[in-house]
Amino acid sequence: MTAELLDGGRLAARTKMELADRVARLAAVGRSVGLGTILVGDDGPSAKYVAMKHADCEEIGVISYSAHLPASATQADVEAVVDDFNNNPDIHSILVQLPLPGGMNEEEVLLRVLPEKDVDGLHPTNLGRLVMGAPGPLPCTPAGIVELLSAYKVPVEGRHVVIIGRGLTIGRPLSLLLAMRRPGCNAAVTVVHTGVDDMGAMTRNADVIVAAAGVAGLVTPDMVRPGAAVVGAGTSWSGSKLMSDVAPEVAEVAGWITPRIGGVGPMTRAMLLRNAVLAAEKVR
Repeated sequence: MTAELLDGGRLAARTKMELADRVARLAAVGRSVGLGTILVGDDGPSAKYVAMKHADCEEIGVISYSAHLPASATQADVEAVVDDFNNNPDIHSILVQLPLPGGMNEEEVLLRVLPEKDVDGLHPTNLGRLVMGAPGPLPCTPAGIVELLSAYKVPVEGRHVVIIGRGLTIGRPLSLLLAMRRPGCNAAVTVVHTGVDDMGAMTRNADVIVAAAGVAGLVTPDMVRPGAAVVGAGTSWSGSKLMSDVAPEVAEVAGWITPRIGGVGPMTRAMLLRNAVLAAEKVR
């Protein structure tokens, strides 16, 4: 068996085309979409990620507002930029790039962002909306995973999904989202982590496995039921090479699998753009 690739790059491109149409419709009535990014310091991967965000914005017609502060910036300096972005009516959503320099209180900075401008969907107010099933911006990676599974017609509703990882950005919100009674979800969800004994005993009973632990090659072929869908959402670095939580050999057992590069990542970025556009559409 050779697994069908869950091509996030192709789906993200299609999603961006749809978003470009929505941005154009706003522009036709004199309205714009603005995304503000805040980068502190000169961390290479962070700077690259923010640059990719600006390129994505340009591609679909979203206006980028960038604040790049030196690593020597104080907590007050960063919070002042957040306040400026909060008060700027042309900026509809805000991305604070993490990690912030050591000694800075990331939680305080993130909480300062207005919930309606929270492009990551991780503000406590928006996570509370997710728990309640109320409308709001969804966390980007979980939303992207749901879209990816749905687009490739992976059966999820009524099936058993095992999520490896309980982090705030993926595991926890994804478990809530997939368990909800909504299209492409409504699953029986089990959350495990690297401290669980015999993780394979649980994953072998799963119809869908989402690995989000950040441990290279964590999911091996013996942990996968033949024909199951396997999503590698966690990554780590081996030198300059980006590694997936899913061993390459899993492709010979699974029915569907994300590629090492071009699976979940492009969908995360597409969902961030979708949150940005949605925030602008809500402004009256």
